[in-house]
Amino acid sequence: RSLLQKPQSEPLYRKLDRGDGVCKYLDEQKKLCKIYENRPLICNVDAMYDLMFSNQMSRLDYYQLNKKSCQTLRKKE
Repeated sequence: RSLLQKPQSEPLYRKLDRGDGVCKYLDEQKKLCKIYENRPLICNVDAMYDLMFSNQMSRLDYYQLNKKSCQTLRKKE
């Protein structure tokens, strides 16, 4: 099971969830991360792939899962 299938339910991601599956650092007006320049490692897609997911899937598959997660969140808006 991948952490990306339902990331808000995983302890690794839970502290970023504002309670509805959306990151608490999302600026909804601007549709941008409020802390991007100082974001935690978990929010750095490439670093997280190298650290945690490279033994589970290809980088391309990981990118596609991240894209799908973002698209799902956008539909909730």
